[in-house]
Amino acid sequence: MRNWALPSEHTEKIDILLFDEFSNYCLANAVEPMRVVNRFLGREAYEWSLLTLDGQPVKSSAGMPVTPERSLSQSPGGQVLFVMPSYAYQTYATDACNRSLQAASEKYDVLAGLDMGSWLLASAGLLQNRRATVHWDELSAFSEQFPEVNAERVTFTIDGDRWTSAGAMAAFDLLQHMVGQTHGETMRLEVASMFMVGEGGNGHSTAEVLPQSNLCKRAVSMMREQLEEPVSIFDICETLSCRRQNLERAFNEELGAPPKTIYRRIRLTAAKRYAEQTKLSVAEISLRCGYHNPSAMTRAFRDEFGVAPRDLRPH
Repeated sequence: MRNWALPSEHTEKIDILLFDEFSNYCLANAVEPMRVVNRFLGREAYEWSLLTLDGQPVKSSAGMPVTPERSLSQSPGGQVLFVMPSYAYQTYATDACNRSLQAASEKYDVLAGLDMGSWLLASAGLLQNRRATVHWDELSAFSEQFPEVNAERVTFTIDGDRWTSAGAMAAFDLLQHMVGQTHGETMRLEVASMFMVGEGGNGHSTAEVLPQSNLCKRAVSMMREQLEEPVSIFDICETLSCRRQNLERAFNEELGAPPKTIYRRIRLTAAKRYAEQTKLSVAEISLRCGYHNPSAMTRAFRDEFGVAPRDLRPH
């Protein structure tokens, strides 16, 4: 069962290890979900730094220069180290890189390979007898080069303190998983909504961004479409031709909360966006989110987010 909400005041320390010719797209897909969480929570839930092996600048595959904050050896460590080579990755699988990554495994709770990062982790002997994936164009070569690794053709893998993903878009899926694990499914849903990710993510993930079953996908879609005039859970079941107990069980198993709780959160999340991004009155926001009584909406809002809608007004 997934957790619908995981209140936490902890700041996760994340480092991203870059190499020459890294993918801008992969880097953005790793950083942007964390940025959205920080913005939504109004605090630094994630603090990330860009590193290189030697502390020297690198250039992306598009020629964008990046000056790191420090070298990998200078980093004090943290929760997760994302290892992110993209092109020319085999040239980085050196003894020096292997030693650096082996040392890093003692400083970080998790080592994660993004794009072709799995190749470097495997070269350093850090994926032995672990499930792993890599960009699918190189999966066969990866399997041949590292037979001790349990290579899989999936978007990402989680095997204890080793995470791997298969390409730039897969990095987004993996970060979504991290957000869900750290802050709960509600925050994962917020990030997915911000980037217009539909139910089910991109269709390849082993742990989808939103509900995996067709029943939950359709129910969540109905909830999103019916904000101003909320429908009852009974009506949702009627439309989907399912028994209420089946819907309740599916929601509890996949999202960790019953449909009524999730529907309420979806409506209040919409109210939060209106409060943060528009000058609509509380009464108008209430109507747009299915509350005919502004006071009732404000009470529910405060219970959910700990503040009143007026406290989030844009300045």
